[in-house]
Amino acid sequence: MKEAIDLATPLKKHFGYDAFRPLQREIIEDSLAGRDVFALMPTGGGKSLCFQLPALLRDGLTIVVSPLIALMKDQVDALQASGIAATFLNSTLGGEQAKARWRGLHRGEYRMLYVAPERLMLEGFLEKALNWNIAQIAIDEAHCISEWGHDFRPEYRELKKLRTHLPDVPTMALTATATTRVREDILKQLKLRDPRCYVASFDRPNLTYRVVGKSQPYEQLLAFLRARPHESGIVYCASRKTADSLASKLNADRIPAKPYHAGLESDERARNQEMFLRDDVRVITATIAFGMGINKPNVRFVVHHDLPKNIESYYQETGRAGRDGLPSECVLLFSAADVVKQTRFIEEKSAAEQKIAHEQLRQMVHYAEARQCRRTTLLRYFGEERPDEPCGGCDNCLTPRETFDGTLAAQKFLSCVHRVRAHSGFGFGLNHIVEVLMGANTEPVRQRGHDRLSTYGIGGEMKKEAWQAIGRELLRLGLVEAAPGKFATLQVSDAGMKALRDRTSFTLTKPVDVAAKTKTRAGAIETDEKLFDELRTLRRTIADERDVPAYVIFSDVALREMARNYPITPAEFRRIPGVGEQKLKDFAAPFLAAITVYLESNSRQSFQSAPPQTASQRRVSLNDSVTETLRRFQRGDSIDDIAKARGFTRGTICTHLALAIESGAPLTMGRFFTVDQQTEIAVAFGRTGGANLTGLRDSLGGKYSIDDLRLFRAVVTR
Repeated sequence: MKEAIDLATPLKKHFGYDAFRPLQREIIEDSLAGRDVFALMPTGGGKSLCFQLPALLRDGLTIVVSPLIALMKDQVDALQASGIAATFLNSTLGGEQAKARWRGLHRGEYRMLYVAPERLMLEGFLEKALNWNIAQIAIDEAHCISEWGHDFRPEYRELKKLRTHLPDVPTMALTATATTRVREDILKQLKLRDPRCYVASFDRPNLTYRVVGKSQPYEQLLAFLRARPHESGIVYCASRKTADSLASKLNADRIPAKPYHAGLESDERARNQEMFLRDDVRVITATIAFGMGINKPNVRFVVHHDLPKNIESYYQETGRAGRDGLPSECVLLFSAADVVKQTRFIEEKSAAEQKIAHEQLRQMVHYAEARQCRRTTLLRYFGEERPDEPCGGCDNCLTPRETFDGTLAAQKFLSCVHRVRAHSGFGFGLNHIVEVLMGANTEPVRQRGHDRLSTYGIGGEMKKEAWQAIGRELLRLGLVEAAPGKFATLQVSDAGMKALRDRTSFTLTKPVDVAAKTKTRAGAIETDEKLFDELRTLRRTIADERDVPAYVIFSDVALREMARNYPITPAEFRRIPGVGEQKLKDFAAPFLAAITVYLESNSRQSFQSAPPQTASQRRVSLNDSVTETLRRFQRGDSIDDIAKARGFTRGTICTHLALAIESGAPLTMGRFFTVDQQTEIAVAFGRTGGANLTGLRDSLGGKYSIDDLRLFRAVVTR
């Protein structure tokens, strides 16, 4: 019997961790066995370790294909800080630097080489590379190879030739975002041989998702940033002009910010990104040109100033927050005007492209307007189900919107829109309607004669922001429509006219405060905040001396654990996550000294963080319908019989039984599966985990339904 490889020792020695994240161990074991592997893991899920650790445990060189030149140095710096022999080759190097690295590669001095796809596939480059002992190829951001993906890059297509040039070298493809169609395309294009496929859950428990009505976007953004004075993040914009404008305004308001977009010179783009990575600026205002593969783990927020084009882009962009696992926020500013703008852009595309783009926009708007759990909406898009329960990490679950009787306000707004349009023969935008309602004495109102309308000034009892929020909600409800064209002019829909005639009652929701802090999320580490700030200052000093970003020295997680556990000896310091042998040697002394000095004038704090709830602690009382299903099943009725007798689908009955099991009902695996079936599912469950039932189903060849697998998961995890 083959002896199991010791992975725990090198994991702690080189990377400073005591345990693997979900799927990492299985992927690494398959890689070391020489198999091709496909891994879909969320941003922050630990993809890099899946090829970095095998690179240290096998002879030869691991080539890492990375699409972004600007990030290679940071990735290599981080590896070198952990004592790992890694390098990169790209156009940023001078002639002598490049020659020195080529010599090192020929002498076998490196374990890892980062290179862009277009450089790797140059004929001369590959000829030289064939002389190296190449042990593994890792292709990061593998979704770029698929035309069905949201970030297709033609140069990635050439990578399929690697199988011809290096037929015996195992290949690993990794990505954070890929639909089922894109996954299949990746496997086909890269010619992976009998690959082991791992699909982790798309869920990012430490992220909080919020959608806020967009009224005065700059003021909303400014309030949000001022409420988080020590945090850094990304603001995504639809245009270069907006990115430049926001950065300029933020700097004028003393919030250090830099723009990033394709319209800047490459040197300026790289410089702005470097300043953000090193915390020299707190905010980067960017178009979608920014961020793929970004290695900055302490991005605490991502704000979408404008509506993304599709869910894939939104998911990947929000995924740049909280890579270190600490609580982080994702905020989308949403308005009907943005939908109109996107629609106008779509109409400039070809007929075939329009069909796809309209559907993608529809899904994005559905997410923004959803009143149910946003996490569930996101995960379902990627084919993943989650329990029908509050997630504790989105606005709809955390703070259900306050409602009020909005009948009179809705009637006033609809009447004003109708009368303005009837008077002028065409519609006007939201802000103009609000000015008429409030009786504003402005030139546009007087010039159009709207100050003589019966609805002029009838809304003076409410503030501008309140009327804007009401207008946006009536748009969402379909009572008002934003007419197509260059400007988002309003008109009352047929449903709105009927509501006016019938004097329909309306319950509306109150607007939310964009600056409001969300409740503590998964991943929060209770800590001595004063000590944490001092350690953060020390980290920055050391990082500047070494000319690397601060997170290369230690992550925020490591600093928070230091400020929680107060290590004052090397043995105690070694137990901090992220402290491997090299970092213990290089950094223990200054950090231990800082903590010792701190404790001379400050007392230790004690922390009472509650441990994660067990399944038994999460048990809830069952409703009458679930109880009836359980009673019949315990009586001996089959799932199909119960579904037929009660008029429910089979899936509903399975969900009832899963809830009953999770709440403690003594149902055994034998009631649902044969012994052989249990064994087969258990093997796949151990490999893929139970968070992503769709991935589990696919790994079993579709032999079992999602409903069956939900029951299996309920039994093994209760």
